Amino acid sequence: MKPVAAPSWLFDSVGYEVYIRSFCDGNGDGIGDLPGLSSRLDHLARIGVGIVWITPFYKSPMADFGYDVADYRAIDPVFGSLDDFDRVIARAHDLGLRVVIDIVPNHSSISHAWFEAARADPQGEYRDYYIWRDPSPDGGPPNNWMSHFGGPAWTLDEASGQYYLHLFLPEQPDLNWRNPAVHREFEQILRFWLDRGVDGFRIDVAHAMVKDEQLRDNPMLMPLDGVTDARYQFACMDHKYDLTQPETLDIYREWRRIVEPYGAALIGETYVLDAADLAKMLPGDGLHTGFWFTPMHMGWEANTIRRTLKAATDAVPAGVGWVQSSHDESRPVARFGGGDLGRRRSLGLSVLMMGLPGVPFIYEGEELGLDDGVVPTDRLTDPVAVRNEGSVGRDPCRTPMPWGPGPNLGFSTAADTWLPLGHDEQWSVASQSADPESHLNRVIAMIKVRNSLTDLAGERASWMDRDDGVVAFTRGDNMFALNADDTARVLDCDPTWTCLFRSQPDPSVPTASDGRFELRPGEGMILARTRGVR
Repeated sequence: MKPVAAPSWLFDSVGYEVYIRSFCDGNGDGIGDLPGLSSRLDHLARIGVGIVWITPFYKSPMADFGYDVADYRAIDPVFGSLDDFDRVIARAHDLGLRVVIDIVPNHSSISHAWFEAARADPQGEYRDYYIWRDPSPDGGPPNNWMSHFGGPAWTLDEASGQYYLHLFLPEQPDLNWRNPAVHREFEQILRFWLDRGVDGFRIDVAHAMVKDEQLRDNPMLMPLDGVTDARYQFACMDHKYDLTQPETLDIYREWRRIVEPYGAALIGETYVLDAADLAKMLPGDGLHTGFWFTPMHMGWEANTIRRTLKAATDAVPAGVGWVQSSHDESRPVARFGGGDLGRRRSLGLSVLMMGLPGVPFIYEGEELGLDDGVVPTDRLTDPVAVRNEGSVGRDPCRTPMPWGPGPNLGFSTAADTWLPLGHDEQWSVASQSADPESHLNRVIAMIKVRNSLTDLAGERASWMDRDDGVVAFTRGDNMFALNADDTARVLDCDPTWTCLFRSQPDPSVPTASDGRFELRPGEGMILARTRGVR
C-alpha cells in the first residue's frame, strides 16, 4: 500500500532533476538560472514528467555550489530573484508540473547569520544552533568522524578553542537538531516556500540530520593509514553514530504535519546503501518517499541488478524513489560501458524503474542519453576534485545541457560557461527531437506508456525467477523486463500478452509471435495482458 496520506499526485508521476547551474542560462552570464528554467519547462512537459525537482538556488557563497546556504528565504542573485521563482512556479503549474525544491537542513553555510553569531558569541543563543565540542585530551578533534569530502569532520575555531562539526566541507557546519530552536526555524522556512506554491521538498542528507548525543567514535571497518581518497576514507568506518539516528524520524513526523494541509510531499535524500536501513527511514508517517541510491553503484550483471532492485521493493514495497543518476555520480551511460552500449543499457534499465512501485526520477540529460562530459583539469570546479588531488569529482556529470545549434549549444549566450560544454550538437534536444528513433524520443515514448497504465496502484512487484540474464517482474496485468545478458533472450508468455514498448525498436524483430518476445542485449520491454488508458 501507499504510505498514509501521500499526495495523490506523487506516485502517479515521473520526476526530473534540474541541476539549475547547468540547465539553461537566461541572462547570458554562463550559469543556469531561474529565468532559463522557466524558458525550458515546456521541454519537461513534452517528455511527460510530472515532478520537477530543482537543486538549491538560495543565497550562498557557493563553496559547494548552493548546498552551503547563507539564507534559506533568499534567492542568490546568480540564479535570479523571488519574482523569477514565482514565475517558475506559475509556469510549471500552468503546464501541469509539480515543483519540488531542495531544502538543506543538515548544515548551513559558514556565512549564514546563525553561524556568524554562534562564532562571535560562544555564550549567545545561536551557539547551540551548531555542534561544538572541546578538543580531545591530545588537542585533536573530539572524535574520529570523517567528512564526506575528505579529512576529519571537525574544524577548530581558534577564537573559542572549540571544534565545530561538519560532515561535508568546513564551510558547511552541521546544525544541531537536538535544539528545539532549530526545529522552529525550519518550520518557518518550510511554510515560507509552501506559501509561495511549492509542491514539496527534496531533503538533502535526510539520513543524517541528528547525531549521536554522546558523539561517540564510529567503529572502524579498516585502518585509515594510507587511504587518501575521500570516499574510501568515509567507507573505512561503520557510521553507527553520525548517520541514521532514530531521532531523525521525529523531524519528518513534524514536517509531515506541516506539509499535509498543502498537499505537499517530503522526498528524502536517504543515502543509505542497505535496504534494511532504507526501510528504517520510510516508516510511512514521516517521509513520503526516499531515494534508493544503490543502483548508482551497481555493475551491469543480471543477478546484481535483480538483487539490488528487489531488495528495495521487498523492504519498502511502495515508497521508493528510483534513480540511476544524479548530480553527484557518474552518468549511467558512462558506468554501463559508455557510448551506444551504455545508452542501450541505461534505457533498458529505465524500463524496469518505470514499472517499479514508487517514483522514478531521471536526471537532466538522461533523457538525451548523455555520457559524462569531458572537463579539462584546469577547468575543474567541484570541491571534491579541487581539494583532493587526483580526483575529477562530480563535474563530468554536471556539464551544461545541450539544447540545440549555435553558441554553447543553446545553453547560454555567454563567451564562456561555468563548466565547458561536454557534448556535441548531435546529442542536443533539437537534433534528437528531429529523429523519431533518437534516445530522447524513445524516452518520451516510454514515459507515455508508463503514464497510460492505470492498474499499477497498490500492486507489488512480483519478481520472475530466471537465470538466463533476463530481469523481469509483473505488477498486476503488466510486465517489465530487461535483458542484461550479451546475447538475445526470449520471453515465453501466453498469447494474451502484448508489447506496449521496447527500448530498441527494429521492424525486423517481431513484436509478438504467439506470446514469444525476443529481447536483444540491453533491451527493456513493457508488456500488458490488459491495458487501461487514462
